[in-house]
Amino acid sequence: MLEAIGQAKAKVRQWIERHRHAALYDEENSAFLDVASGKSVRLAWGAVTAFEEKVHPETKDAYLVLLFEDGKQIALVDPGGVAFQPSTVNTGPLSDLPPVACLQDFQTLEGRIEHALYVHPDEPPPKECLDLVMICLAILDGARAIGFDVGDLEEKLEKSLREIERRTSKE
Repeated sequence: MLEAIGQAKAKVRQWIERHRHAALYDEENSAFLDVASGKSVRLAWGAVTAFEEKVHPETKDAYLVLLFEDGKQIALVDPGGVAFQPSTVNTGPLSDLPPVACLQDFQTLEGRIEHALYVHPDEPPPKECLDLVMICLAILDGARAIGFDVGDLEEKLEKSLREIERRTSKE
């Protein structure tokens, strides 16, 4: 097992060297830094059971997947950085939820929500806004499940949800 962890660490270092714009690795603290979000997640190497190197179907670039004892997975992908499985524990099933997401996906979707709410303040928010909030919630729940601190992003999402509720309750 130690040999496999050593191989995984070597692959992670190689991947990071080629993709420093997507993710960084703090070896001293065993943490990945997701460059797009500026957030880090600690890595419990002792809980890693396997790693896989795969090829992204669209970019044809290599990406890494680390598998953990508890069934969780973390992927290092470009574009995206640190990727993970969204969690539907608080949302229930969502039809448009991708199987893998990253915090950059959250930022993109939250930007669409904010655009609908604040660039068009006199219009009722489209139904899509609530769907996007639910997807964002699942992404944040998945991020929290692998160890990201997403409290500030949850507050941002809650603010948008309160605005949607305020504006739709007038109708």
